Amino acid sequence: MKTSLVNSLSVSLVIATAYVCSAQAEIEYSGSAAFEQRYFLQDPLYPQQSRDNASVYFAPELFTALNDGSDTILFRGFYRLDQRDQERTHGDVRELLWSHIGDDWEVKTGIGKVFWGQTESLHLVDIINQTDAIEAIDGEDKLGQPMVAVSLYKDWGNFTLFALPYFRERTFAGMDGRLRGPLNIDTDNPLYESEDKEKNLDWAARWQHTLGDWEVGLSYFDGTSREPDFVPGLNTQSEVVLRPYYSQIQQVGVDVLAIVEAWIIKFEAIQRSGEMQDYWAMVGGFEYTSVGVFDSVYDIGWLMEYQYDDRQELATSSAQNDLLFGARWVFNDIDGTEVLFGVVQDLDYSNVRSGFIEASSRINDHWKWRLDAYLFSSDEPTEVSFLLRRDDYVQFSLEYYF
Repeated sequence: MKTSLVNSLSVSLVIATAYVCSAQAEIEYSGSAAFEQRYFLQDPLYPQQSRDNASVYFAPELFTALNDGSDTILFRGFYRLDQRDQERTHGDVRELLWSHIGDDWEVKTGIGKVFWGQTESLHLVDIINQTDAIEAIDGEDKLGQPMVAVSLYKDWGNFTLFALPYFRERTFAGMDGRLRGPLNIDTDNPLYESEDKEKNLDWAARWQHTLGDWEVGLSYFDGTSREPDFVPGLNTQSEVVLRPYYSQIQQVGVDVLAIVEAWIIKFEAIQRSGEMQDYWAMVGGFEYTSVGVFDSVYDIGWLMEYQYDDRQELATSSAQNDLLFGARWVFNDIDGTEVLFGVVQDLDYSNVRSGFIEASSRINDHWKWRLDAYLFSSDEPTEVSFLLRRDDYVQFSLEYYF
């Protein structure tokens, strides 16, 4: 994290804390902590890597409401200590947000997290926050984003306008970490299309409305791409590295969700233009829930989604012509036990596929266990997933909530 950002966050936190204390507001303190153990099923491709890895994280949360609930202040922090990868040992302010709520409007200022999207396997329209790529392979962990957001809540829908004054660079595994390519990514020397670099003022807007059984969202983003390209270069030791290059893009997005009896229909699509390439991409499918299967208390949701990227073999992700089959097994017990598993098959190459399992359950009011597994199979060097062909892993987590 850049020093200037750390300093500004510290000042903001001091000001927010002083304001809360002066107002004698009640502060709610909560959060979570966890121990995680990963085990990789195959020997690594590179000598610096290991087959096992342990880490712990701490994620505190502070919340207070002022002025009869019209104003709120929220802080969510995060820090991980990793056994192997020094790049994965990192901290972040996920949220430090002041919100003011009016009759049909709201203003949020600070560092926030915003999620857009509906589909299970891929979140194309979700672009406000940068991906914290060293946290998990699914890309759902995000860095906090400095922002000012103004929202209107009307009969014709909800509309939010975002000003994003500071860009967060994507995180990447170090040379000792798994789930990476052969070359080190030089995150200390990124490249930008914008002359303002990370201080380029990005902006975005989103309209969302419910029309009967359909929930529709339209979004627009103009600014620094959260998804970098890579430029070969040399570091100070004259070693070949990859420098992240962040171009300026414009993206139009649409997302749709419909619930019709036992069916959930999901769809996302984007049209993106910029210096590097213009393209469109989509993901869509359904989830059908069978309630009380075999006269039991269990529910099973059957999932299928199709992923398409107009760039095809030039796509920076493996989701260019793929099909997801999966199932969500809900136990409906007091511990909230759920199991989600699926297989993503590349339709261009029969020998390229991946699989995942996500299972979790509460132990008691404070403790929870989680099991995650990701499997990769690829014999095609041109496929992005080829870089992960030896990185199948299982992870067990023991989480504490307070």
